[in-house]
Amino acid sequence: MKSIIQILIALIILPGLSKVSFCQDGSNEVVTVQPSIMVIPYTKKGEDIRTILEADVNRRIAITKIKEAFDQRGSSTIDFVAKLKTAEELSIFTSDNQTDIKTQIVTFSGADIFVESEVYILEQESGTSVKLILTGFLTSTASSLSNKVAESRKFYNPDIGKLVSQAVEQIAEEFLNTMQEKFNEINNNGVPIIVDFSIAESSEYLMSTEVGPDELPLSDNIEIWMEENAYKNYYHIQGTTDLRMLFDMVRIPLKDPNTGNNYNTNKFALKIYKFIKSLGISCGKSIKGNTIYITIK
Repeated sequence: MKSIIQILIALIILPGLSKVSFCQDGSNEVVTVQPSIMVIPYTKKGEDIRTILEADVNRRIAITKIKEAFDQRGSSTIDFVAKLKTAEELSIFTSDNQTDIKTQIVTFSGADIFVESEVYILEQESGTSVKLILTGFLTSTASSLSNKVAESRKFYNPDIGKLVSQAVEQIAEEFLNTMQEKFNEINNNGVPIIVDFSIAESSEYLMSTEVGPDELPLSDNIEIWMEENAYKNYYHIQGTTDLRMLFDMVRIPLKDPNTGNNYNTNKFALKIYKFIKSLGISCGKSIKGNTIYITIK
C-alpha cells in the first residue's frame, strides 16, 4: 500500500516539475526583463530632432505606426513626442549640437532602448511604396541591437500611414525578438565596454611604478580594482606596457543596483577617476561611445 501511495504522489508531482525553470538567482521562475523602448526619427546632419516631426507629417505617421506595432506585441513603449514636449518645458537641453540634443532626450526619457526609424517614400510609374529602416540601440552605450529593412507593396494614390503599417508588420516581430534576445544577454551578463588607460607624456608615472598602500605596480592596482568592480568580475586585458593598459572588454551593469536607473559609461568612468585619485595620482577622463579613456597625468 505504501509503495502505491508513493507512486501516485510521484505521478502528481512530476508533471508540475517539468514546468519549473530555474533562474541564476535560485528562484523557481524565469523572469524576462522587458526593456522600455522609445521610437525616434532618424535625422540627417543639420536636421533638428526637436522640430523634424512638425515639418514632416510622414515621419510623424511612421513613428506612431511603429510604436503601435510594438504596443500590439506587448512591448513597453515611451512616447517620443510627449517626452520631447516635457523636456522642452523643463528646459533640459543645454546645447544646440544635434548629437547632444538626441543624447539628452534619449537619456531624459529613461528608455532602455531607442529605435531610430528611417522612412523613404519611393514614387515610381508603377506606384508608390514605402521603404522602412529600423535600428535599435542600447541607450547606455548606443551600441546596435537590431537592424531590419522592409518595403511595402506599391499602390497608386496611397495612404502613407497604411504603407508604413504594412512595412513595419513585415519586420516588427523579428526585430523585437532580436532586440529582446540581446537585451536579455546584456541584462544577465552586463554591458560590454572598453577602458583604455594611457600615460601622459609629461607624467612621472609608468604602469610599472609602485603606488598605493601596498606599493604595487600601477597596472596591478588597476587590475585588482577592475576585478572587484567589473560586473560579475567580467573583464579582459588585451595588453599592458609601461605607457598603456587596454581592457578590450569590461562588463558594467545595465541598471544601477542602488537606484534601479539606467547605468552608463559615464558613471563607471567616474568610479575609475575616483579610484585613480585615491592613489594620489591625477588623471583625465573622456568617453566616446562605449569606450572610456583614462589619461594618467
